[in-house]
Amino acid sequence: MNRLCWIICSTMAVLLAGCTSDTVIEGPVEPIVEEKSDDEVIDSKNDPFTPGIKVTDLMLPKQNSRVRSGAITHVMLHFTNNALRNPENPYDLDEVYELFEEYQVSAHYMIGRDGEVFHLVPENRAAYHAGKGIDLNYQHYHNSFNDHSIGIELLAIGTKEEMLPIVPEEIFDRINPNDIGYTDAQYKALDKLLEDILKRHPTIKKDREHIVGHDEYAPVRKVDPGSLFDWSKIGF
Repeated sequence: MNRLCWIICSTMAVLLAGCTSDTVIEGPVEPIVEEKSDDEVIDSKNDPFTPGIKVTDLMLPKQNSRVRSGAITHVMLHFTNNALRNPENPYDLDEVYELFEEYQVSAHYMIGRDGEVFHLVPENRAAYHAGKGIDLNYQHYHNSFNDHSIGIELLAIGTKEEMLPIVPEEIFDRINPNDIGYTDAQYKALDKLLEDILKRHPTIKKDREHIVGHDEYAPVRKVDPGSLFDWSKIGF
């Protein structure tokens, strides 16, 4: 099932780069899993957020996720955008949402440029964000990381070199420099969201073994969250 992630997270290749095809979303290829009944209602109430955490529901269609079949042990970070199709306004929320729908990919959360947190898929469902890959510390998760992880997309754009496989140089040069990289508001929102997720999922440890980038799992295919992402701003 070919779909995006680097809309950009390395969603156009989400994904354009981070989370992602020739449009920016390269689709994760889902492993074959045992069929399970899926009569669950997609409902944000499945995730009891800590009071004070502001999360806006922007639920994706049910076909953009499936019943989860493994324990949640990881968080994977991505970046996404619509730079290929709209370099002057790469973070238009409606257009980015349409890319997820078009490529039938997803993540559990997306963080906007001003720190807005959007809830896309309930955590008890597997979102289509990781695709094929391997974690050397969890080799038994080969090509099945979606079942064991929560995916977070940040609306961001990588360096020209990182984006070139999906965004031609002449298009990249039309992007406002302020739209490249990440914002302080995004780091603050991500830090709070991670803290909230870890409270609800003690199986996810707050270390770089359990909180990873897409580029670490699929380095041949993905570059997100990219060299512009500052891990120290979320405590690493």
